[in-house]
Amino acid sequence: MNPSLCKLIDLPKILDHRGNLTFVEATKHIPFEIKRIYYLYDVPGGASRGGHAHRNLQQFVIAANGSFDVITKDGTNKKKFFLNRSYYGLYIPTMIWREMDNFSSGSVCLVLASEFYDEEDYIRDYREFKKLAVGNKDDGQD
Repeated sequence: MNPSLCKLIDLPKILDHRGNLTFVEATKHIPFEIKRIYYLYDVPGGASRGGHAHRNLQQFVIAANGSFDVITKDGTNKKKFFLNRSYYGLYIPTMIWREMDNFSSGSVCLVLASEFYDEEDYIRDYREFKKLAVGNKDDGQD
């Protein structure tokens, strides 16, 4: 997998003087059925989240409020995305390492996931991930 397979996807935006509306429909706006939804909030300044990859899970990450960075890696390449609007999100396929940082005050990170929670699906050690992703020993490069 290459982090360039991660992509920003625009969502429908219905503008109304009473307030705008955006929605997500599984398999129509994102390439998977949604089995789990979770959100991160009250992330302390300077903290980072993520720091793992998934063997089978796909994700769609939305900055529901505020902003944050998502850094994606495939063991060889690295790409950074800045999320700051609720009407688009970042699609992250399987076997992509992700880290999130630079959270603004009051930010809310909404995540739509293709699978139910399964600890066995997580790869939490970057060296192990890199061996699986690129098929060779870790040379210390990102």
